[in-house]
Amino acid sequence: MQMGRVEGKAMATVKHKSFQGACLLVVQPLDIKGADDGEPLIVIDRFGASKGDKVIISSDGAGARKLLNDRSSPVRWMVLGICDSGAV
Repeated sequence: MQMGRVEGKAMATVKHKSFQGACLLVVQPLDIKGADDGEPLIVIDRFGASKGDKVIISSDGAGARKLLNDRSSPVRWMVLGICDSGAV
């Protein structure tokens, strides 16, 4: 698990069938001090996070595939939750 900041939504005209109906976000991973940590990621979101929100993300591909109900999905990253305004 890692903290991240939502930079915006990702749009795709062609995508894997398992992504139909899933919201794709561009999320910048953050380190423990809140600084950028690596390159932005494409993450699936079922919680409705929006630009600027701090989120908890996970690279548990098996869990993300379960969320999409598709064992053949190429998904890896997913939002586990949205942090409230008091979170780091």
